[in-house]
Parts: sequence; C-alpha cells; structure tokens
Amino acid sequence: MAIECLVLGAGQEVGKSCVVVTIGGKRVMFDCGMHMGHHDSRRYPDFARVLAPGATDYTAAISCVVISHFHLDHIGALPYFTEVCGYHGPVYMTYPTKALAPLMLEDYLKVMVDHRGEEEQYSYEDILRCMKKVIPLDLKQTIQVEKDFLIRAYYAGHVLGAAMIYAKVGDAAIVYTGDYNMAPDRHLGAAQIDRLKLNLLITESTYAKTVRDSKHAREREFLKAVHKCVSGGGKVLIPAFALGRAQELCILLDDYWERMNLKIPIYFSAGLTIQANMYYKMLIGWTSQKIKNSYTVHNPFDFKHVCHFERSFINNPGPCVLFATPGMVSGGFSLEVFKKWAPSEKNLVTLPGYCVAGTIGHKLMSGKPTRIDIDKDTHIDVRCQIHQLSFSPHTDSKGIMDLTEFLSPNHVILVHGEKPQMAFLKERIESELGMQCYYPANNETVSIPITQNLKINATEKFITSCCMDETENNLQKQSPIFGSDMPEGCGTEGVAEGILLMEKSKTPKILCEDELLHSLGMEKHFVHLEPLLSSRIEEVKHTGGSAVQQGSLADSGCE
Repeated sequence: MAIECLVLGAGQEVGKSCVVVTIGGKRVMFDCGMHMGHHDSRRYPDFARVLAPGATDYTAAISCVVISHFHLDHIGALPYFTEVCGYHGPVYMTYPTKALAPLMLEDYLKVMVDHRGEEEQYSYEDILRCMKKVIPLDLKQTIQVEKDFLIRAYYAGHVLGAAMIYAKVGDAAIVYTGDYNMAPDRHLGAAQIDRLKLNLLITESTYAKTVRDSKHAREREFLKAVHKCVSGGGKVLIPAFALGRAQELCILLDDYWERMNLKIPIYFSAGLTIQANMYYKMLIGWTSQKIKNSYTVHNPFDFKHVCHFERSFINNPGPCVLFATPGMVSGGFSLEVFKKWAPSEKNLVTLPGYCVAGTIGHKLMSGKPTRIDIDKDTHIDVRCQIHQLSFSPHTDSKGIMDLTEFLSPNHVILVHGEKPQMAFLKERIESELGMQCYYPANNETVSIPITQNLKINATEKFITSCCMDETENNLQKQSPIFGSDMPEGCGTEGVAEGILLMEKSKTPKILCEDELLHSLGMEKHFVHLEPLLSSRIEEVKHTGGSAVQQGSLADSGCE
C-alpha cells in the first residue's frame, strides 16, 4: 500500500496551491488556488490530471476538497472547479474561512475583471453557488467524510481561520499544513497541533532558508522608516492584502500614532477592509490571547487613527500612510497609486509580505529598479524609496524544522517554496532529522510507501498465559543484589508462543494450542513411541545405522 501525492500547484513555486493525495482508495484535494503572477492557462491547476483517460466526472474522481485558508493562492480556483468543471462533492473549510473567502473572491473579480478587463473565468453568482457547497469545520473537530476516512483541523496562525489539516484513512495518516506561523504576532496566536503518528507531512517552505530577526526589532525598523518618510513630507504606500497583514500593521501603527501623538492621516483604500474588520470583531475567538484578554475593555480592531481613503485623495499634497490592495501590486488600487507616487524621491513603498514571481512587488523586492514596464506601452519611473521588511505570516526555516521534528513523520513533502531553498531544506531534514524528504515540481507524483498494520484479536487465555510466563521469567531472573526491585532498563523481553487463526470474513486472532482444536471442532491426537521402537532407535544410533525402516512408526501404533 502507498500514498500517492500529485502536486497540481505550489510545486517548486509559490502560487496556486493544490495537492491531491490518494490513500486507501480515497482522494483528497488540499487547497484549490490560483497563481497571481500568471494571466494564461497557468493561472489554475491542471485539474484534468485527476481524471482517468476519457473520464469527465470530477465528483467521482475526488472524495472531498479541503481548503486551508482564504488567500487566493489557496482558494482562488475553487469556484472554477465547482461551478465550471462541475465538482459537486463535499468542500470543507473553517468557519472564518467560509465567512471571509467570498470577500476575497469578489474583490478579485472586481479588480481583475471589472477594472482590468481580463477574461472572466467564473462569475459572482458562481462564487455564491460555490460557497453554498461548503461544510464548515471547527478546530479539533473530527469529521467522518466516509467510512474509515476522517479529517480534523488544527490552528495554524498565519491568517484568521487558517488551519492545518489532519487526514486519516484506515491506519494511514497525513498532515497538510497549508500556510502556518510558529510564532505569535499582535493579532494571531502561534500554530498548535497534537503530537500525531504520521506517515507523511506535507509542509509549506516559503522561507526555507530564512531565520528571522526578533519581531520587536522588525517592528522598530518598520516604524522608523515610516516616521522618517512622513516627517519629511513624503507619502507611504503599504501594499497589503485586506485581510491579515493589514490588520497586524494597523494595530502596530495605530498604537504608535497614539503614543507619538501624530496627526498625519493613515488610510485604508478598500471598503473590503471595513467588512473584514467587522468579521475580525465577530471572530475574536480565533485571534491571539492578548487580543482576547483586551477585548472586553477595548476592541483593537476599532482603529482610532485609520480612516477610509477616497480615490480623489491620490494627488492631495502633504504626507500620509496608505494601505492599498492587492499586496503584490499585481493590479488594482495599489498599482494605480504606485504609478502616481513612485516617481517622487520623497515617497516610500514598504513591502511587508511575500510577492510571487511575475508581480511588480516581486520586481521591487528583487532590487531597486529605476523603471518598471507594465506592458509594451506603459512604464513607470521608480525614484521612490523601496523598503522590504518581513512581516510575512509564514513560518521561517526554524519553525519548519521545529514542526517537522515535533510531528516526526516517516516522510516529508515540501511545497509552496522556491526550488533552490527547498533543496537546501530537504538536505537539512534528511541529515538532521533522518526523514526521507521530497520537493516535487508541478504535475509530478510522489509515491510514499506505507506499512499496513493488521489488527489481531487475542483470547483471554492467551493473554493470561503470556502474563504468567513473564512472571516466571522475572522470578527466575531476579538480581541477587536488587532482588525484585530491578533498576530501570534492566527488564527483560519475553517471547510468547501462540497460534494465529485467520478465517474468511473474520478478524484474525491469536490463541493457545488447545483453544485451536476447540475452535475447529476437532479432538486432540497423540503419537506414542513403544519401548521396543525406542530401543531400536538407540541401537541404530549406536551402530551408525542410517535410519529407522519405513513404516516402523505405523507399526508401533498411533492413537
């Protein structure tokens, strides 16, 4: 028996996470994302690969879909898969993810289709129909998907509602981490999971080679850069997704503005964030312990110094701080503002999170370009300051190693990372932890061998006989110095003898010899050797004879 892992997305890249795992005849699709850096067929996973030749029914091919969190690179292709491809089976995600996913999906359509005129792959109505198929999960809730097939969600940190998914089919078990953070931040706790017996761990590896500085040092550096820019009359653009880092940085800036008594405006560009903050207030139970403790006195998502940004404010004179979506500057309002503010040396663009290849954010993080080409007819002169600081909600390499060591799976598969860094992490996992590790590319399959355990019943008489034998062994092997109080580690292991009985359509069982005869309805038979025959054997041995004559046993009598 083996676990087959087909990577349809996030194989040696970050984007369109989608991993299809086959265990014991069950098939699970973990995440169903889109790639924000592509605008062609590479944007979505190649779903046809899960079908048998000539087949068209995705519902028959996939037992269930499980979504780890609401980011588009993990959920962006779900309405396409359910409403266009025609998958009608169960879809699982946590309650916050179900609440927030429609906001992200609708905002994507508004930005990429309505504003940029890209071809529509699914509609607003498709999003609504898709979300009606979703079955919500609570943390540590065990869901029986089918017979001998269960799933369970664990807290992942990262963003509100993010979950690691435990799946078990028979005796085979895996964990798919999605994106997670092993360190708490201002509004979310650290990932938490039970110690589980696993055949396979599928983990993200976004920061496979990075070990971050302390959170406080990064916060100080960020606040210093922002304060310096606005003090000099400049504008600060913070491209951020409306859910997640935006809330984290708003809490940080709002607190700093209050302490420093600053009057410079902080803006949010998206009405989406107003909706998002409403959900954050409703879902306080999924936030950090610090937020839960302070919530009764003050809701930290009621920002005192943050207000809504109107499009007409873009050319206003004077300093300000603006959060604009999307976070990777792949289009939308963040790109519109970047075009206006990038040519001024007084302004600052600070990139707090990861940007996938192909986006303007990635180009800015890869160096300090003086010019960026949007298309063949449009370019942007870049004279502003570029500040890259990791406020990413992904765990770093230390966190990945810590989680892997804690769970101690037999095998590890790395996804959601860049190939050179994944190769480095694979070597560390194999050399330091002694686990077989893989990092397949998109559309590659990894086969993980597993040992199948056989459940066997034991009769009460057999268990009793084992206990009696062990007691006798211990009495015989008592230390003359310690007596019955043997030191720890001096115990002995015994071997129990029994008979394994395997009957059709019944659970195998192990029993004593006399129980076997009773179970089969047979009588016990004995073979007796007559004295004459015994003497003859001794004589043959003494004279060097080769053997007893054939038939002598029969002649001696058998009962």
